[in-house]
Parts: sequence; C-alpha cells; structure tokens
Amino acid sequence: HLVESGGGLVQAGDSLRLSCVHSGSTFNTDALGWFRQAPGKEREFVGAISWNGLSTLYADSVQGRCTVSKDNSKNTVYLDCNSLKSEDTAVYYCAASLSGSIYQLRRVVDGWGSGIQVTVTP
Repeated sequence: HLVESGGGLVQAGDSLRLSCVHSGSTFNTDALGWFRQAPGKEREFVGAISWNGLSTLYADSVQGRCTVSKDNSKNTVYLDCNSLKSEDTAVYYCAASLSGSIYQLRRVVDGWGSGIQVTVTP
C-alpha cells in the first residue's frame, strides 16, 4: 500500500518534495519510484531507486532536476525536484516493483499509489 503526499500548487522555478509511505512488508526489497501523467498524455516514468538505495534512474526530462531517495527508518521514498516548469504539471504516482530492479520498475509495476496532483504555475 503506497500513499503519496506533498503535492500542490507551486510556481515555476520553485522546488517541491513528494513523499510516499510504503506500508507493506516488502519496502526493504522493492524498487521504488515515481511516474506522472499530464492531462491528455500517457503515464510516464520519472525516476526510481533500487531496493538497496545504491542505484537510481531518471527520465531525461527530469535528469539533473529531480532526485529519488528513500528513508528505510520511515518506510518512505521521496521525489525532490527543483527548477520546476509548467510541463512538470501532472498527477504523480508512487510505484513499487517486487523485483527490486529500477529497470524492471520502468516496465512492470507491482503496486501503485493513488496519485497526487502537482500544478506548476507560470
């Protein structure tokens, strides 16, 4: 079970942190990450972190602006983004892969959060 928080309305150029609490028993072995879906577009991969936290993977559109991290003591995965743009406006979804692989997470997601809206204004 994945629950996102931290979304809302932000201005272009601002920073934002999204959090996702993973209440299942597989937090320490899952790959965890984030996807987003803008209005009228398909859901797309944003970034992911491996089960051990040693590897990360990002979409080209957010590379250098966003960071995925995890806190094992809080069973929480984070998405920190700066220099936000209007094109970052989307519903952001937390995702988990039982495989533990960030590459597998891009292709097969075993669990989804319900999503949280992020709106970036000009």
